[in-house]
Amino acid sequence: MSTHTPNDNSADEPLTEDPRPDGLRSAKSLLLVNTGNGKGKSSAAFGVMVRGVARGWNVAVLQFVKSGEWKVGEETIGRQLGVHWQSLGDGFTWDSENLSHDKEVAQRGWSMARDLIEAGKHDLVILDELTYLMTWNWIDSDEVIRVLRDRPAHVSVVVTGRDASQALIDIADTVTEMREIKHAYTSGIAAKRGIDY
Repeated sequence: MSTHTPNDNSADEPLTEDPRPDGLRSAKSLLLVNTGNGKGKSSAAFGVMVRGVARGWNVAVLQFVKSGEWKVGEETIGRQLGVHWQSLGDGFTWDSENLSHDKEVAQRGWSMARDLIEAGKHDLVILDELTYLMTWNWIDSDEVIRVLRDRPAHVSVVVTGRDASQALIDIADTVTEMREIKHAYTSGIAAKRGIDY
């Protein structure tokens, strides 16, 4: 008999018992949240994007901080795969000359995202960097929670960003925290195209 439980992270011996819980059931959609201070939140979401496209899903990616000038590799391949991709932000806040304008852009972006989710035309919607807008109080967090909770039954959503609120965590089906152990950037290595973006 194994001493491992499904949440046991030790790897000193292989599992010998099926770790899956009894009574598994299907869900029409899921809400995933990728949060934490480590790398990989958006990358993991884009992995789900590719998986959804491979299943024939209609997929949308909405980015809330990066501007349209910030061309990431995932956008290039996403567009080639037919993903509806929108950069709704005005760029990084530390580069901003007018945070009030950035807040207005964020509110318009959230309005577009809300309408897109509620329309139900997409099977998967990725809301990249959405948690920042909630943390900064640039958008109505209660409305975000309501829209995500009450979304059309077939629409799965992935939300990324640091500092996910407890309310968001509470309604999510899966929450993953990326934890930084070591990062090249802190040792003076700039973001690398193809690895970081």
